[in-house]
Amino acid sequence: MASSKSIIEGLAKITTLGSVFYNPVQEFNRDLSLTVISTFAKKYIPWKKENKRKEEDIVTAIDEPREAGIKYDDGIYLLEALSATGLRSIRYAKEIPGIKEIVANDISIKAVEDIKRNVEENNVNHLVTPAQNDATLLMYAHKRDNQFDVIDLDPYGCPSIFLDSAIQAVKDGGLLLVTATDMAVLAGNSPETCYSKYGAISLKSKYCHEMSLRILLQCIESHANRYGRYIVPLLSLSADFYVRVFVKVFSGAHKCKFSTSKLSYVFNCTGCDSFELQPLGVLKKNEKNPKNVKFSIPTGPSVNKKCQHCNQSYHMGGPIWSAPLHDPAFVSDVLMSASDKLGTFKRIHGVLSVISEELVDQPLYYVLDKLAGTLHVSTPPVMTIRSAILNAGYKVSFTHMHKTSLKTDAPATVIWDIMRCWQKLNPVSEKRLHENSPAKNILDKQPEKEYDFTHHPDANPASRKMGFLRFQENPLPFWGPGTRSTAMVGDAKMVKSKKNQGKRKREEESPENTEDNLV
Repeated sequence: MASSKSIIEGLAKITTLGSVFYNPVQEFNRDLSLTVISTFAKKYIPWKKENKRKEEDIVTAIDEPREAGIKYDDGIYLLEALSATGLRSIRYAKEIPGIKEIVANDISIKAVEDIKRNVEENNVNHLVTPAQNDATLLMYAHKRDNQFDVIDLDPYGCPSIFLDSAIQAVKDGGLLLVTATDMAVLAGNSPETCYSKYGAISLKSKYCHEMSLRILLQCIESHANRYGRYIVPLLSLSADFYVRVFVKVFSGAHKCKFSTSKLSYVFNCTGCDSFELQPLGVLKKNEKNPKNVKFSIPTGPSVNKKCQHCNQSYHMGGPIWSAPLHDPAFVSDVLMSASDKLGTFKRIHGVLSVISEELVDQPLYYVLDKLAGTLHVSTPPVMTIRSAILNAGYKVSFTHMHKTSLKTDAPATVIWDIMRCWQKLNPVSEKRLHENSPAKNILDKQPEKEYDFTHHPDANPASRKMGFLRFQENPLPFWGPGTRSTAMVGDAKMVKSKKNQGKRKREEESPENTEDNLV
């Protein structure tokens, strides 16, 4: 008989039998998700009641207070497409106010048995409906009638196979939550695989986590555009071993024409890791009528054959989503509504604080350690470099994706000039400057001016001053994506790894593979 395990998280208590997948590290993911959905629902429910359809339609937040655990006929209709134990759906039912119904679906018979039992034990039968179905088929069945207000996709690995059905099954103005855990593919270890899964070439670079988010967003946008729909990102997050995005979905053929201006190719220098973006499309405004725009194709490429900074070659990646990753007003609302009773509240508060400080309109970022390492110079204090950028009249921020990140509107020429000035104060040994190396080619050029490293009053952001938990702590036991659930659709199926044990030996000993038969 399969052993059982009890799990308490938030207001939910569940038991699992056998090998149905559960990952405790994902508590942060679940805590943040239910906070985002709760914040979204406050404005979406009245927006839906008034039959709004366009992104521009504004309504005030819901007036009457709503309680969690109570069924509302005009509330949120939510699908958790890949539910496993049902923990997430049960927590949504018990902790998100204004729910109409939650469909907790899984293709595994054993998983659905767990879901049914856990729903019963948590007394949320009136809110959670277990379903045993292929997730894509279930969503296709809702693409015209009875669409969902919210769809949560949190698969093991790549989510792209679910996007076509999900983008059709969510209502106008509805919320789509998507997780991707195949970070090796998204972060540049296998560009050809990334293209086959996401329709974009990934690059191995220091800004790979942000590029992963932007590849995922462009993939969702490309699926949406096929059906005259488009996305508006509310929050995009890189955490632990995954990326997760929260986007609203709208319909509008004309708005889809703006998609090319939201996408770009990336040219990344193989020597110094500098980057340039080449948009797929540009918008030209009519001076007489600013509301009218002309859609144009840009000239290019935006870089020379060799990098102007270090004289090395470029790699080209993308396309990526180059429009904003977040809606600052929404992030602020989520930050204010996060409950201090959540198990990961401190981390949610810290990460969202950093996100609220990020520059919205500057794709990708530099990493201070990489800048210093390229020149073989001692790494300067991050406050010193931030001050130099601010003193030069540019903007700079951290990003939640890297501790020493520099997200800035300063061009790469300014960044390298600042590093040249730092090198003058901290000279590099000539022995380390090999002929035609990136370091020598960069340092052979003189900075256009002397940059001021005096401390700037805005160099230290509020989240850092307040000592918020901005970045993930040291990995916990079992940290990582874990292994795919071994609960199968039917009992007759064998686990693949067990089935293949000793396969090579059996083949070698087979009479068909004797020397006589191999002549």
